[in-house]
Amino acid sequence: MDDSSPIARELAHETKRRERLLGRELPKPEKTRVFTVSNQKGGVGKTTTTVNIAAALAAAGLNVLVIDIDPQGNASTALGVEHHADVDSIYDVLINDFPLADVVAPCPDISNLICAPATIHLAGAEIELVSLVAREQRLRRAIDVYAKAREKNGEERLDYIFIDCPPSLGLLTVNAFCAAGEVLIPIQCEYYALEGLSQLLKNIEMIQKHLNADLEVSTILLTMYDGRTNLAAQVAAEVRQHFPDQVLGAVVPRSVRISEAPSYQQTVMTYDPSSSGALSYLEAAAEIAER
Repeated sequence: MDDSSPIARELAHETKRRERLLGRELPKPEKTRVFTVSNQKGGVGKTTTTVNIAAALAAAGLNVLVIDIDPQGNASTALGVEHHADVDSIYDVLINDFPLADVVAPCPDISNLICAPATIHLAGAEIELVSLVAREQRLRRAIDVYAKAREKNGEERLDYIFIDCPPSLGLLTVNAFCAAGEVLIPIQCEYYALEGLSQLLKNIEMIQKHLNADLEVSTILLTMYDGRTNLAAQVAAEVRQHFPDQVLGAVVPRSVRISEAPSYQQTVMTYDPSSSGALSYLEAAAEIAER
């Protein structure tokens, strides 16, 4: 196969990318970075982005916690963590004041990665939260208490916390925004992608004004990129033009491997570490760590 063929060029490019990333040590942040992964549009790759970036950072030796506050519990599934109705979950933390330490479980495939799972009980949590005291700050308080408990027990500090949100802007998502310092927005490279973004940014502005002045949209990741279409390139160019500082250089392609991984209760990092999808998430994680 000569170098001029498209497949050979693609393979050579992927090999170079892989060589750049192999064995690369990622810097520890000065303090725990808390990300809310949010977009009220469904199907843009929020959960996929959450679990794969968390897995990539944990594989690089960093301590990572994923908090699943989506009632569907897809992040818990992808990380191989039990989340049936009898399991103590993030619902108990938000509604029944359980300590976060009582509900976190380790990811079986990746050391340094733990998850606070979601169960179906979360579906009713929006209504139950309405009557509770300090309803918007309950997740933030639980994270603060957990950080102090880890320190007291002589455990290593968490480097990253990723909160996977439901595709809505209810009280669960508001809790996530109040608990985080940064927002990571996955944007699908398709026509509707930019339509919901302005509404999301307005909501974030409202949170900044009234509940969490420290919140910032620090990271935007382009997902489901199909290099064969002009539309994907157009959407990517438009997002980069509007948000030059926030958009990551790494772009996540449409990938069968990424879609298959959760059915084996894995992230693409362990399911097929040599795939182009795993490579893209490794690049994205490295960019986030080095920012």
